[in-house]
Amino acid sequence: MIYGAMKFSIGGPLKLAFRPWVEGIENVPAEGPAILASNHLSFSDSFFLPAVLDRKVTFIAKAEYFTSPGVKGRLTAAFFKGVGQLPVDRSGARGAGEAAIQSGIKVLERGELFGIYPEGTRSPDGRLYRGKPGGLARVCLATGAPVIPVAMIDTEKIQPPGKVVPKLMRPGIRIGKPLDFSRYQGMEGDRFILRSLTDEVMYEIMKLSGQEYVDVYATAAKRQLAEQQKTSGTTGPTGPAEK
Repeated sequence: MIYGAMKFSIGGPLKLAFRPWVEGIENVPAEGPAILASNHLSFSDSFFLPAVLDRKVTFIAKAEYFTSPGVKGRLTAAFFKGVGQLPVDRSGARGAGEAAIQSGIKVLERGELFGIYPEGTRSPDGRLYRGKPGGLARVCLATGAPVIPVAMIDTEKIQPPGKVVPKLMRPGIRIGKPLDFSRYQGMEGDRFILRSLTDEVMYEIMKLSGQEYVDVYATAAKRQLAEQQKTSGTTGPTGPAEK
């Protein structure tokens, strides 16, 4: 009920204001579990994708979005719950990744759509970075759910890091055909299988998005960028908390 009300109150205005174009929406099944694996360019990705779909999509969000004190904190928590976000404590503990995986499995076991960003964080420069094998691949093999590659287009131009007011322009969403990884069922303990599955999905995302691919993790690229800025005495833009 809350999700439906929030989708109506947020999704409708989003589509009206930004008029996102969509290709391949027929690739999202009308029912049953599926994993939407997307590139990650902007804080707004988790809102634009659900806005154009008829079905609920659940993403993982930082627990801090749900635990901030005061009236603003309660409103923020209600907002993220309403748009289908699940809180997971990802403060750096080793169990954080496992908690996210188990949350995704539960969503899929209910026959719903689970959204995930294989890069693990937003791209620092608009390029596509190496996918992390632990989350996407393990959730896929644990549930047998198909993986649907998704490419968000130009969302980073709407609200770049450090910009509070979004720019009114049309983002795009390309949705690829479902990928079946049943051939790997029962092999979730093989790290080479996890890597192969993840790389196959990233390749499909790259074809859909047209992004330049960088074979390093986005988190490593961000650390390197931060070190360069520290050395040069400059600071990069800051924006909403990373997802």
